[in-house]
Amino acid sequence: MEIGEAVRKALKEMVLPELNQIHDEYREIKATLRVTNKRLDDVNLHLANQSRRIDETNKRIDETNKRIDETNKRIDETNQKVDAIHMDLIHRIDETNKRIDETNQKVDAIHMDLIHRIDETNGRIDEVVLSIGRLHEVIVRREEHEDLKEKLRKVTQQMGL
Repeated sequence: MEIGEAVRKALKEMVLPELNQIHDEYREIKATLRVTNKRLDDVNLHLANQSRRIDETNKRIDETNKRIDETNKRIDETNQKVDAIHMDLIHRIDETNKRIDETNQKVDAIHMDLIHRIDETNGRIDEVVLSIGRLHEVIVRREEHEDLKEKLRKVTQQMGL
């Protein structure tokens, strides 16, 4: 057994220091792994928090987008109402313009009729003025005639005829 023990002793002397070194390195690796795992856990926790915050932000963005969509829908509805009112106003303006044109035609016809009537009335007034002028001449001649008759009577009386 001496050989066996010598082999064991030789193995212990050769392998044991290396096993101790491997064991020490294993402990260092394990400690580093623990620190790395802790750091990884911290990063995972941070990522989970970031993911939660991103989800909350996405939820707020989705809500904002819904509000924007609702606002856009209301704007579209308002635009449709404005367009309908615009078309109605254009139709009403066209109808009003048509009525104004018809009224202008009636006013023009009445204007022409009044001008015609005024012209006829002016013609009759001219005739009346002429008649009055002739009557005036006749009246003036009668008065002159009466004056002449009176003068003739006075002259004949003076002459004794």
